[in-house]
Amino acid sequence: MCPAHHEVPDAPRRAEAHDPASTECIVVREVLDRVGDKWSVLVISLLGERGRRFSELQRAIDGISQRMLTLTLRQLERDGIVSRTVHATVPPRVDYALTSLGASVLEPVAALTGWAAAHGTDIAAARHRYDATRAEPAEAEPADAADSADSVAVARS
Repeated sequence: MCPAHHEVPDAPRRAEAHDPASTECIVVREVLDRVGDKWSVLVISLLGERGRRFSELQRAIDGISQRMLTLTLRQLERDGIVSRTVHATVPPRVDYALTSLGASVLEPVAALTGWAAAHGTDIAAARHRYDATRAEPAEAEPADAADSADSVAVARS
């Protein structure tokens, strides 16, 4: 198991520079940062169905800006998860598809998106319950503050 983020040193010391466990944790963290962010998950899921053009991806992913989609696709291409094919047409046509490496991450990503779809309402309900229990004490704080100010005044007299 990887150590918590506060336990991972910023720069490995000379003796620990080749620690396989430390290196593995860094690699795992970097991969999860890439394939685990919300836009990458959605892009991978859509490209798992079939190859798509940029504009198709942008229309299919609600809320993503052109810049964020461009950055996400570039990062996925850099990591070997997505391939980009430019067709010499006017206007130029660019298609995106999963590589074999990208296809290999599709199953866990699909499982995660399926789980999120199945349990999204459960999570929303849990958040609502949590927020409701935290809102009551916050609303009562001014009265509590007055009570403790009175207590201090009584204690001083």
